[in-house]
Amino acid sequence: MEALDQIKTRLSAALPTARLEIVANPSPANQPSLLVDPAHAVAAARWLRDDPALRLDYVSNVTGVDWPDLTFQEKTVVKKVIDGQEQEFDVTVQKVRPGWLEAVYHLYSMHHKHGPVILRLRTGNRQDKTRLPSLTPVYRGAEFQEREVYDLFGIVFEQHPDLRRLLMWDEFQDFPLRKDYQEPDDYQYEPTPHDDVLDKARRHYPAAIHHAS
Repeated sequence: MEALDQIKTRLSAALPTARLEIVANPSPANQPSLLVDPAHAVAAARWLRDDPALRLDYVSNVTGVDWPDLTFQEKTVVKKVIDGQEQEFDVTVQKVRPGWLEAVYHLYSMHHKHGPVILRLRTGNRQDKTRLPSLTPVYRGAEFQEREVYDLFGIVFEQHPDLRRLLMWDEFQDFPLRKDYQEPDDYQYEPTPHDDVLDKARRHYPAAIHHAS
């Protein structure tokens, strides 16, 4: 199979207005991925599926990634006028990189028996810009996996044929795989609380039941 940079070059020629970026992977697996802007994601996936040399016709898994806001220190130079002379000073300032969510697709070719090509889609932020296009119209096998990512990370997949919670109940309000998720302590839907779950649940029992237990 072609190297990812070659695939990116050919995809750029096919979709000249698409924003494409190769994201390095510093882990031992060393599997770089291809980041595609949401506006061109469906067209890019369709090209990857239909290109004769690639024929990436199978999505093995769809996963979510949460990248919270990142606070970091950065050194910079400021200029000040002291006693009539301009002087430079090194200072350290605190900056914040806004976070985002990602949907990650692992694509293989059953026809050519090669892969994977890893495709990434990135939301605008983690708050109110969490929509991405669904790739289910291109890869039917992505349907349940996109539902799982929606359920656990909160990414809303537009044009998904049946987007609803898969693991959590419909009334659940949060997204359990977000890195800032706060586990509840009342466990109102836990039918048989036990061990540390029971200890937390007892805080919400009526006083009479609490003392009787």
